[in-house]
Amino acid sequence: MSPSNHRPNRSRTAFATTALTLVFAALAAVAARPTLVAARTTVPVASTAPATPSDRWLAVVAGKKHRQLFDTPAPGGGIALVHILNYYETLNKAYNVKDADIGGIGTFYGATTFYGLNDAMWAKYRLGEFLDTNDPATGKPAVVNPWRKAPVVLGMTLPQASVESLQARGATFILCNNALTIFAGLLAKSRGLDANAVYADLAANILPRVELIPGMVVAIEQAQNAKISYHRQ
Repeated sequence: MSPSNHRPNRSRTAFATTALTLVFAALAAVAARPTLVAARTTVPVASTAPATPSDRWLAVVAGKKHRQLFDTPAPGGGIALVHILNYYETLNKAYNVKDADIGGIGTFYGATTFYGLNDAMWAKYRLGEFLDTNDPATGKPAVVNPWRKAPVVLGMTLPQASVESLQARGATFILCNNALTIFAGLLAKSRGLDANAVYADLAANILPRVELIPGMVVAIEQAQNAKISYHRQ
């Protein structure tokens, strides 16, 4: 299904393929953030210190009776958010499980990496333009995070499926530092900026309560070892 807020000539498959191509190309040139090649100019870094990658998210969900990781490397029109919402709603209504006992886990990496950042970063770096993602209300490149507060899924505005609403119910979101490093480099190159400065700025402006983790490839293994169920988007 093609995301409704993407331009008609870019299908989800095409975008995901392009994103993966960029990632593989970047991996060939970038092994870690300190070795990223600086571009022509620098960009002011946010005053807040960049987040430090950790595995805190595992402790956050450890006490939950029902835990499921929703693996989301591509936007998919926001369907993943609806799946997380349905996880809570179904357990509530069909099985009489309270939100406090549910641990839905959303992921930000690959083509969803920048969906874990705040609106300031979407405006400052024109991330809607970079991701070829439009605001459905204006038809222009998004300048706010489409998933933060009022995602549009299948033509419907669903604030109850937003990152903020799901967090309020106890959902945890994790953002891959490997992906953030790679895409910060790609973004910096496209804007003629210093890659290290862009990374630091982005890492200082992750959405509240979104956990920066070292790498999604390890997090998925950790989830399996912790007997957390897995839902591929």
